[in-house]
Order: sequence, then structure tokens, then C-alpha cells
Amino acid sequence: MAETPPATVTPVRLWHWRRNPLRRRSDVIEGWIIAVGWILAVACAVFAGVTAARVTDAASAARASQVHAATAVVTDGTPGVPAGDGKYGDWQVRAAVRWTDPDGSVHTGQAVVPAGAPAGTRVPIWADRAGHVVGAPVSATAATVQAALTGILVGPLAGAAVWAVGKGIRVRLVRRRLAEWDEEWKKTGPRWGNLSGGRG
Repeated sequence: MAETPPATVTPVRLWHWRRNPLRRRSDVIEGWIIAVGWILAVACAVFAGVTAARVTDAASAARASQVHAATAVVTDGTPGVPAGDGKYGDWQVRAAVRWTDPDGSVHTGQAVVPAGAPAGTRVPIWADRAGHVVGAPVSATAATVQAALTGILVGPLAGAAVWAVGKGIRVRLVRRRLAEWDEEWKKTGPRWGNLSGGRG
């Protein structure tokens, strides 16, 4: 009684590197592409992730070095431009303020202050070197987290891009190998027909 062929085929590990009559030059090349592709993908992922994290951290540090904290005084006692939507009792408005830098220069601008703050109210602000009110820089912890998240996001994307290039090259090699097999079968097929008693 003939044995039933297995329903599944067990893949042979590292078959690109094993000697066998069916292995072709393109198989060996494909094996090297797979190995080098994975190495490059991992290396590029690590390099891109670390680089992106450092760039993001440097950008945060550079921005923090361009601004400074100051205490401003509200000069407009009747502010009326809402800075938020007023939900949860946290309604704030923009008002004219004045502050003095450590070098003695006086600046004026618009800052977010509590609604109804009378003139003379002191409020903390952040200002840049040009004397403009700006948003507060992120904290050191937040900057570190942001840099880490950027690296985690960019790293895998870079690795995937390198792996995709290797995959594209492998697809072309497979197509070439199939074409070679097809050409050889055109030469070998008729011989098999004659050996089995068929007519070519």
C-alpha cells in the first residue's frame, strides 16, 4: 500500500547554505542577502533610533537655552480675551503685561493670566531673548521621554525600510531563479517524456 504524502512540508533551516544538487548560485546570493539584510536592518534601526533621540534631546535643550523665566505685572486690569474655553472653572484670558529682564531691559506683551486679575497682579511667564512671551519649555523628564519615544518610533521604521529593500532584491532573485528553472525544464522535460515511454 502506497504511503500517503505528508499534508505539510517541513521547512529546512538554512537551506541556502547547505550543499545539494538543486542549489544554485542565486540561492547562495539570496542567503547572503538575507543575512546581511537582517544585520543592516538591526544596525540601522539602532543607529537611527539613537540618532533621532539625541537630535530630539538636543533640540529640546537648545530651545530651553533660548528662553528664561520671568515675573510679569498685569498692566490691563480689565482683560477680556479668553485664552481657553472656560471649562472646569479654569477660565483664563490674555492680558497686557510688563516685565524686566535681568539686564534691566523692560518689555511688554500679552500673556495668559487668571480671569479677572486686576492691574498689578504678578504672574509667571517665559520669554525669549527677543523679549517675546513664549510657552514654557518642556521639563527635563518630559524631554527625555520625548527623545526616547522618538527613538523608539524612528528606529523600527528605519530598520523596516532597510529590510524592505532586501526583500525587494530577494523577490527579483526568486523571479530570476524561476525563469532559469523554466528554461531548463523546457530542455529537460521532453527527455523525461521519452524515458517514460511518451512521445516527444
